Amino acid sequence: MVLDQRWQLKVEKNLLREDVIKDVRILQCHLLKKSQKVNRLDQMKSKIVALSKNEDFKNLLKKKKVSNKYITLFFGSLEDKDNKKLNISFVAKKKLIRGAVKRNKIKRRLRNIMNEAVKNISINLNYSYLVIAKITMLNNEYAIIKDTLFQDIEKIK
Repeated sequence: MVLDQRWQLKVEKNLLREDVIKDVRILQCHLLKKSQKVNRLDQMKSKIVALSKNEDFKNLLKKKKVSNKYITLFFGSLEDKDNKKLNISFVAKKKLIRGAVKRNKIKRRLRNIMNEAVKNISINLNYSYLVIAKITMLNNEYAIIKDTLFQDIEKIK
């Protein structure tokens, strides 16, 4: 009888060990997948940072600019800027573009174009950029706007 109890305890311990080992393996796999997701999210995020200070906007408006029929792009170097990230802000003037939905659509388009530009074109990270949208952005196709902006960005180098 004592032998049966001992045998049963050994069997239970072994089963518990196997369950624990399975649980540990499952947790390890889960943690590995989670870390891979985080790495993918970090890779997907671009290095774009918006300008925050009023002084930065005023200083950029005094610097160089490039214009086309869709945007006016002001650029120049600013003090206290991280050269590893792209400092850029998008502006859609309320007086020109009535309706928040339209303004937000334009800013979304500009953000997407700049994300693609960061991936495809070498952009000078020493500069900070201020993009002021014009009303003509609403009426034209995304691809056309993207091509003209890419040409302007390449001119800046």
